[in-house]
Amino acid sequence: MKRRELKAKRYLQRKNRVRARVVGTEKRPRLSVFRSNTHIYAQIINDEKGVTLVGFSDAKIKKEKMTKTQMAQMVGEEIAKKALAKKIKTVTFDRNGFRFHGRVKAVAEGARSGGLVF
Repeated sequence: MKRRELKAKRYLQRKNRVRARVVGTEKRPRLSVFRSNTHIYAQIINDEKGVTLVGFSDAKIKKEKMTKTQMAQMVGEEIAKKALAKKIKTVTFDRNGFRFHGRVKAVAEGARSGGLVF
């Protein structure tokens, strides 16, 4: 098995393990984070209905001189603002198979500083 295939397989195993435990409900939707090499995306999802309630990405932020981690922090703050506008205060955090550090952690910290509880 090639290294790339092995990395993809391990990522999917981690993602499935996390998703088996984390479920978004009407009272407590799921805050899902996805990061690519260039962007970071966050969505708040109600899994019971299969509906995305709020979504935001760094592509919607005005590009200034910022690091990717600073952009991720802003994404967390913006997703929190949008969620609070829709009266969503508590969420469960879905790291989506990514390790909880760097940009994923920055989104979580930004969402917490924006007022979300998880």
